[in-house]
Amino acid sequence: MINEFYEKLAKLVINYANNVKRGDRVYISGPTLAKELFQALYIEIMKAGGHVLIIPQIEGIQELRYKFASEEQLIYVDPIFNLIIKEFDCYIVIQGDYNTRKYSLIDPKIIMKSQGSQGQREIYETLFDRLGKKDLAYSYIPFPCNSLAQEANMDLLSYFEFVKKTLFLDREDPVKEWLELERKQEIMCKYLNQVEKIQLIGEDTDLIMSTKNRKWINECGHLNLPDGELCTAPVEDSVNGQVRFTFPGIYQGNEIENILLKFNNGKVIEASAEKGENLLKEILKVENADILGEFAIGNNYGITQFTKNILFDEKLGGTIHCALGAGLGDAGGKNKCALHWDIIKDMKLPGSKILADGEVIYEEGNWKI
Repeated sequence: MINEFYEKLAKLVINYANNVKRGDRVYISGPTLAKELFQALYIEIMKAGGHVLIIPQIEGIQELRYKFASEEQLIYVDPIFNLIIKEFDCYIVIQGDYNTRKYSLIDPKIIMKSQGSQGQREIYETLFDRLGKKDLAYSYIPFPCNSLAQEANMDLLSYFEFVKKTLFLDREDPVKEWLELERKQEIMCKYLNQVEKIQLIGEDTDLIMSTKNRKWINECGHLNLPDGELCTAPVEDSVNGQVRFTFPGIYQGNEIENILLKFNNGKVIEASAEKGENLLKEILKVENADILGEFAIGNNYGITQFTKNILFDEKLGGTIHCALGAGLGDAGGKNKCALHWDIIKDMKLPGSKILADGEVIYEEGNWKI
């Protein structure tokens, strides 16, 4: 018998987020510890008439790859994976881990050699292109486990309850709740789509960018779960000024703290961090990773705390986040990159605000429109 939580989550993912139909090909990836969630998803896909390919990730394999692979092996991407990205109808990633710090002793240069390879760039380009064309259903979903609960400073039972609330699975009709969020956010998107210039003001922050002819995307549970953000792709050469991120950037389980980025005509010209600065600079060496591919506003006020998990944290109500690297194709982004890395800033702090064409639309964590 499947646990009720996994059953409800699987129904939401397959029937709402991905809308799996008869004949759809569905690829699912995730850690072996998420066995029961794999099973729940499989049942719902079978009920919908889809075809499923499951490739679980075995504990320790990725660390062994980084420790023992040659340079040729590090940058290799199997053509079968390319085929999956190009041809499958749905792609579901289960997020969970037995050890969130498993890469902490791996040389950042080795990680970035793999992540920044041409093969990985092609994967990202295909993925973002298909997402932009609405040609691929994609979901990144959580599997509550001890390691993620520990990162969030919670016991596992409390973490389950936290995750349940962020997904609206504690409500009588979760789909109704997601549709209501979609309706509210659509009003904001329609307003923002008329705006040409965005200015971000805050602690050590004054950043200006153009969003002219770019589209704001209403993220309301059809891509990630949980969801709740408004995002766009800034005009690539328009970003100027500086931004300090008040929450640590998490990359491959490594924390980079107190990041300060300075931009000139769209590119990072100076970068510093109190902790993890070497990794930050390795990330920026990846081709086109010094360009903003996304600017977004977290709009899920049901997510009540920072958990060191980007799936939740980027949607935190009262925050913004910027992503270095690949641009959002459905928003009109043109930047091509082998990575897309989100970093978060708290906008509830005194003096924090967002201006749209010179008008304050958001101040200290609250909308003014």
